[in-house]
Amino acid sequence: MAADEPLVLGIETSCDETGVGIVRGTTLLADAVASSVDTHARFGGVVPEIASRAHLEAMVPTIERALKEAGVSARDLDGIAVTSGPGLAGALLVGVSAAKAYAYALGKPLYGVNHLASHICVDQLEHGPLPEPTVALLVSGGHSSLLLAPDITSDVRPLGATIDDAAGEAFDKIARVLDLGFPGGPVIDRLAREGDPRAIAFPRGLTGPRDAPYDFSFSGLKTSVARWIEAKRAAGEEVPVRDVAASFQEAVVDVLTRKAVRACRDEGVDHLMIGGGVAANSRLRALAEERCERAGIRLRVPRPKLCTDNGAMVAALGAEMVARNRLPSDLELSADSSLPVTEPHVPGAAHSHSHSHDHDHVHEISKDNLYS
Repeated sequence: MAADEPLVLGIETSCDETGVGIVRGTTLLADAVASSVDTHARFGGVVPEIASRAHLEAMVPTIERALKEAGVSARDLDGIAVTSGPGLAGALLVGVSAAKAYAYALGKPLYGVNHLASHICVDQLEHGPLPEPTVALLVSGGHSSLLLAPDITSDVRPLGATIDDAAGEAFDKIARVLDLGFPGGPVIDRLAREGDPRAIAFPRGLTGPRDAPYDFSFSGLKTSVARWIEAKRAAGEEVPVRDVAASFQEAVVDVLTRKAVRACRDEGVDHLMIGGGVAANSRLRALAEERCERAGIRLRVPRPKLCTDNGAMVAALGAEMVARNRLPSDLELSADSSLPVTEPHVPGAAHSHSHSHDHDHVHEISKDNLYS
């Protein structure tokens, strides 16, 4: 860890975790998280308004905890990075507002970064610099994406994505049908270890010869599992929860890993990075390892704590932006709930707007317009 490497604080508030991370280059110094997941559990899912209020209450204490853990002063920072999208609009707004306030007060450059690109970049904190290009499989409650990243700070290309439910969302819904509570991923993973993944032949979505090779669909699988459970209950039979969990999980991870390995082969890339909350799933990790080994592909998966939403991943991408002299964002930066993955970060107004947007960016409004 060199003293001249960029020291960056990252803020992540895209959903229900208030994450604040501090990194120096590719070294993690602090990873503070305040989660509101228990508050949402009684509603069976994330309530945006509650998430926003929780971020507001947790923000300053979590930043102070991260600075203390890292043993640095806010004045020492070389930049402040924040998730500006995609995510829940209100939740993002809290993080972006806090980042702007700190950047302005400290006179530090601000970097509005992409949540998905951050999930890829966090692996640098565990396994060192990312090879370029990288193929990344990102799986979480909100996203299931296959991406090609020739340059994590400026060039991320979508290969495929979910056309309906994300993988994590399917886990939550099946857990609800089985009365296992929220979030569903960890409990299904735990029960599946005691079940038979071959007990029930659940469908593998979008795996036919005419289907999009890298897109995902879990809606049909979710319906199929729910109907199977309903039929058992209607017949007065006991539902074999562990076998259902194992068979459902196998159907999800089979498709995810099969398509990811195919993308690596087709793109001529000999390594695969897996990130996002569902990357903490033990069966996904094991099957990916097995298939990558057979295909001669090196697998990179961060430790589970870095797979779920956290501030460290935002700081990691921010540090990369500073190291590569990417243009900082303006203080007019806004939250953008539908920020496309093709925009790893939101540069300031000095950036030429040669690339077209298919949605309006509030951050392109100038101060003059706001206060005239």
